[in-house]
Amino acid sequence: MSDLLSKMPLEYEPLRENRFLVRFPSDLGIQEWWVESASRPSLSINAVSIPFLNTETYVAGRYTWGEVNISLYDPQGPSASQAVMEWNRLIAESVTGRMGYAAGYKRDVEIEMLDPTGCVSSKWILKNAFPLGYEGGSLSYGSDGLAKISMKLKIDYAILAY
Repeated sequence: MSDLLSKMPLEYEPLRENRFLVRFPSDLGIQEWWVESASRPSLSINAVSIPFLNTETYVAGRYTWGEVNISLYDPQGPSASQAVMEWNRLIAESVTGRMGYAAGYKRDVEIEMLDPTGCVSSKWILKNAFPLGYEGGSLSYGSDGLAKISMKLKIDYAILAY
């Protein structure tokens, strides 16, 4: 086993879970440093069956992109809750009941994985992302933890740029 590890090339450096940035468009007002955690995109491909006699074969069918989960710290000011709710209001305004046009609320969001020096090693572009709601998190008098909020982003598709 140790022989196997000794043959690992010295230039090999795996990506780390804690070296990432999520970049939102500036008009949303969601700051990069608010992000506590995020999931990378997931892809699911449906298998279509072609039955014949006693057997069947398969071909690829439709594919769908999964939801991207993002958790944010909620500072006192500027408020992450306010910024995320403003994005949600572009979709559905709870006071008036009006809904927005997709062109008004869909945005491109980027997830960047960083190397040890802070340079971008991997970049996902989440095309036409929009929040599927808002989760305000829990509060407790018995805790001194940080207040957090979370949201799920639905995307039309994702591009792994590099």
